[in-house]
Amino acid sequence: METTETIKPAKAEILKKAKTYVTDLFEEKLPRQLVYHSFKHTAAVVKEAKALGEASNLSGPDLEALVLAAWFHDVGYTEVYDGHEYRSMEMAGQWLTEQGYPADRIALVQETIKTTHRDEPAATELQLLLADADMSSMGQEEFFANAELLRAEWEAMLGKSYSTTEWAETQLNFLLSAKFHTGAAKDRYKEQFKDNIKQQRKLLKKTGKKAKKKEEEATGTFAEPKRGIETMFRTMYSNHMKLSDMADKKASMMIQLNAVLMSVIITYLGAKMGQTAALGSLFSKNPILAVPMSILLITALGSVVTAILCAQPDVTSFKWLKRSPQIATNRRVNLLFFGNFSKLSLDDFQGGMTEIMREKDALYTNMVTDIYYLGDVLTRKYRLLRTSYTIFMVGLILTALSFGIALLYKS
Repeated sequence: METTETIKPAKAEILKKAKTYVTDLFEEKLPRQLVYHSFKHTAAVVKEAKALGEASNLSGPDLEALVLAAWFHDVGYTEVYDGHEYRSMEMAGQWLTEQGYPADRIALVQETIKTTHRDEPAATELQLLLADADMSSMGQEEFFANAELLRAEWEAMLGKSYSTTEWAETQLNFLLSAKFHTGAAKDRYKEQFKDNIKQQRKLLKKTGKKAKKKEEEATGTFAEPKRGIETMFRTMYSNHMKLSDMADKKASMMIQLNAVLMSVIITYLGAKMGQTAALGSLFSKNPILAVPMSILLITALGSVVTAILCAQPDVTSFKWLKRSPQIATNRRVNLLFFGNFSKLSLDDFQGGMTEIMREKDALYTNMVTDIYYLGDVLTRKYRLLRTSYTIFMVGLILTALSFGIALLYKS
């Protein structure tokens, strides 16, 4: 290989014919899914190979061989995807033979093409220059646009699908592991290559933040999970307190109503008891009136008893709290409720509260436990309240029916 003289870019007729042949071949046979390994990529590699060859002071024949290898290095894609480099060598050899190109130069072109395969090491200067030209995109501003084209091509041809974050990681790993082999390539691409690595790192960081934000939005915690959790607890406590207050007010109303009703009935009966003869005369004339009176009295009594049970304070406690070795983290213990911690010694209570304030999980565990038992108490309250209202409703209906029957019986 002659390298002692400076040679101008090769303009041999064979190069013009090669360009025409590859252009027509790609137009006719290259799959449309190959959006990265297109004629545009081949033309870019040819351009860079010329520039690197000239910067390396290659001789005319060697520069011609390098440019020919650049034109043919991807023609194998028209027939096969994986291992296309070897098919490119064969197709280059066939075409160059038809053109009467010297056999030793054909072999040189083929050996230069072979080095573009990922498993073939580059050894000669021409191989190193073609490898650098083929990977020149990573030292150019078009790297990111070309990377997206490659991503789309892999998805279409190989079925490989990447998320934005995964692709950013893949590209960064590629840039960090890749390198240019020749001095000409390093001088030509080093600045933009370093800048691309920096930009890829920023892009990965940015996509990572976006992915995290999407994940948080999907789980409903948004940008500040702590605030969302505290709002949830605050809302749940407020709702439970309102429901408890409503239950107590309704129970109080039933107690007052039935207490008044019972007072009227008892007062009336007491007054009549003082007039035994008159009362006896009343019931003797229409004894069936005792039925509605009795039903009303029993109704009022049953309703007021269940209402009182509903309004009665319900304090849950656990005698075994004192023997609990880890009070604050026990899921069944609620140090925020006096019914639990009143059974503890002051030292145990202070120790448990200190642990709660120090550990977020312990605090949330106790708050969840507190809400659970509030719900348990509310369930009992509303069950008794419903029973009280049901007794009162059914009792009034039976009283009205029995009184109507009594009137009909009297008439």
